[in-house]
Amino acid sequence: MARPSWDEYFMEITHLVARRSTCLRRQVGAVLVKEKNILATGYNGSPSGVAHCLDVGCLREQMGIPSGERHELCRGLHAEQNSIIQAAKHGTNIDGSTLYCTTMPCMICAKMIINAGIRRIVFEEGYADRLAAEMLAEASIIVDRFTTKPEPGADR
Repeated sequence: MARPSWDEYFMEITHLVARRSTCLRRQVGAVLVKEKNILATGYNGSPSGVAHCLDVGCLREQMGIPSGERHELCRGLHAEQNSIIQAAKHGTNIDGSTLYCTTMPCMICAKMIINAGIRRIVFEEGYADRLAAEMLAEASIIVDRFTTKPEPGADR
């Protein structure tokens, strides 16, 4: 068995974090890393002390809001937002860090990432938000799409 690369290692942890999500539509995980150390994690879900969509249903689903639109009409925070908030809450400096995320950040998260000083994003699943990608590029944020390599002999 081959030892995982650092990107493989942190992306695998990101998938574990995503399993904590309380979103009914999409489970997303985020991990902030600096110098090969995990600084904070986040998953998408309601703020602390507020009912989760798992318990009360999805407001966006009830209103027929398509994915990628009207982000403000949701009980939850995005995984990227929660990881940045957790770092701030605990006084952790994330300037110069890398964000590992199961999904490409949206425009709202992209703006937070830029101002938080995050320098690199590694994501797996795409997200239909061209403006986010354009702003991240303009801010010179390195954005890498993570792809898993099939193991020899594996049917993929």
